Amino acid sequence: MKMKKSLVALSLCAGLLASAPTVTFADVNIVPQNTSAAPAIPTDALQQLTWTPVDQSKTQSTQLSTGGQQLNVPGISGPVAAYSVPANIGELYLTLSSEVDKRTQVFAPNVLILDQNMTPSAYFPSSYFTYQEPGVMSADRLEGEMRLTPALGQQKIYVLVFTTPQDLQQTTTLLDPAKAYAKGTGNAVPDIPDPIARHVTDGTVKLKVKTSSGSSVLVGPLFGASKPGPVTVGNTAAPAYAAPVAAAPAAPAKPSAPVLNDTEAYFNNAIKQAVAKGDVDKALKLLDEAERLGSTSARSTFISSVKGKG
Repeated sequence: MKMKKSLVALSLCAGLLASAPTVTFADVNIVPQNTSAAPAIPTDALQQLTWTPVDQSKTQSTQLSTGGQQLNVPGISGPVAAYSVPANIGELYLTLSSEVDKRTQVFAPNVLILDQNMTPSAYFPSSYFTYQEPGVMSADRLEGEMRLTPALGQQKIYVLVFTTPQDLQQTTTLLDPAKAYAKGTGNAVPDIPDPIARHVTDGTVKLKVKTSSGSSVLVGPLFGASKPGPVTVGNTAAPAYAAPVAAAPAAPAKPSAPVLNDTEAYFNNAIKQAVAKGDVDKALKLLDEAERLGSTSARSTFISSVKGKG
C-alpha cells in the first residue's frame, strides 16, 4: 500500500521511536519537534559541512558513496547529505526518497532540520520514511514528505540526511516484482516470499523542494523575538469565529526602509490564512509585525479578510 505522509497536529502524540527488526511502515505518532531524539552534533562540525543549495521545484540527487560527506559524531554511521533550502519563499514542501539498489540494499534516512543559525528545529527519524512500491518512473524506495514553515526573518534552512547504527541492524520488506505485476494487471497475486532489503550506509537520496500550504513545522525563532521560540508542529484547532472582532491596533510609525515585496506578500498570505481559520489573535500579531517592517497593505488585507469572514 502506498503511503504519503503529512503532518496534522491533532493526530500527533508523544511516545514513539520504538524500532522493530523489519521496517515496513512509518510510525504515525512522530513528533518532529522532539529533536532530543536526534544525535547531538556540535555547531562547529555542522559549519564545516558543504551545504548543497536546493532550489524550489527541483530535485537534488546525491550518491552517498561519491557525493556524501563525513560527520564523525556518535549516533551517525557513514556519509551524510547536507542541503540548504531558501526560507523566504513561504511554506515548504520537502519530499525525500532513498532508492533500493540492484543488490537489494537501501539507505534508511533520518532528517534533521536546522534553522539559519544551525539550531536543531525538527527531527524525522528513519521510521518516518515508508516503503513505496515501484512505479512507471520510480524504483522501490523509502520516502517521506515534510511540510515546513520557516519563521519570519529566516533566509535559509538546513536539511541534514544521515543513517544510524540502529538503522543498520534493520531491514525493509519489498514487494516482489511478480506480485507487483499481478496487482497491476488484476491477476491473482502469487504466494511467494517478498525480497528483504538490507540497510547500508551507501545509496542514492533525492530531495525535492516546492512551496505548499497546510499543516507544517515552524522552523526557527519568530522574527523579532529576543530568544528562539518553541518549534510548532502543524496548526492547532482554531476557536470558532465570533463577530464583531476587536479593532486593529493603530498603525505604528513607518520605518525608514520599505518592506520587500516578497516579505509583504508572505505577511498578507499568512494574515488571510489566520483569519480564514478563525485565529484573529494570530492575524493581529502578524499585522503588527508586518507594519513594524513597513508594510502598506497588511492592514487593508486584515480588514478585507475579516469582512469576508463575517
